[in-house]
Amino acid sequence: MLFRYRGSEGMIAWAFHRISGLAIWVFIVLHVFDIWLSGANRKLYDELLAVYASPAGRVGELLLGAALLYHALNGLRIVIMDFWPAMTRWHRQMWYVAWVAFAVVGLPVGYVILKPIWGG
Repeated sequence: MLFRYRGSEGMIAWAFHRISGLAIWVFIVLHVFDIWLSGANRKLYDELLAVYASPAGRVGELLLGAALLYHALNGLRIVIMDFWPAMTRWHRQMWYVAWVAFAVVGLPVGYVILKPIWGG
């Protein structure tokens, strides 16, 4: 079988890291396109900015921010284990610490991103 779930935090961290990396790559491609569009077709660019400011665009921005934050925090966890291999013994605990940091940083930022949807 090609895909096999082993059921540990390490495999979940690996999968989320790949998914968040892919999401970041898609954003970069979209960002290059919309920057190009600003010079190529100003009217279409303005319409795209309206989509970004819409509730769906805000949710997309929230998901992008979540992907960036998770990717960064998990990347730091990986760097720590690369530089100090003895820390691999604590990889699960470091993953949970990364999730706590994700919540501490991500929830307030998420509130600010979504606040305009609720009329704030």
